This record gives sequence, C-alpha cells and structure tokens, in this order.
Amino acid sequence: MSESSPWICPACRAAVPRDGAWRPFCSERCKMVDLGAWLLGHYRVAALEADEDDATPEPEPPPDDDDADR
Repeated sequence: MSESSPWICPACRAAVPRDGAWRPFCSERCKMVDLGAWLLGHYRVAALEADEDDATPEPEPPPDDDDADR
C-alpha cells in the first residue's frame, strides 16, 4: 500500500517526497524560482494604513504648579 505524498510543490505542483531535501519544494530549481518571485515583489503582504481618526492622541502636559496655587 503506497501512501500519497502529503506535499505538493508550490512552484510546479509536482508531488514532493516525505523525506525530500528541498521540502516543501520538489527541487532546488523550484525553491530558487519561488525565492526570485519574493525578491521581485510578486508576493506581497498587505499592510493596513492607520486612519488619522484612529491615531492615538498626544497626551496633554500636566498643569503647571504655578496655576494650581491660584
């Protein structure tokens, strides 16, 4: 009974052996293709920009001691 490979190469969609040296990729070539895609900016992680309304307000300075005596 042969078990199917639990991994599929994300670059070429080939089956990756359980003990593959380049896991999760099937080969060094596929690993380098994926790295090149990251370096060229093909993959991006979205960033949320903060709205000005959501920004944390600056704390107010403490009152002067001179004003507290009056």
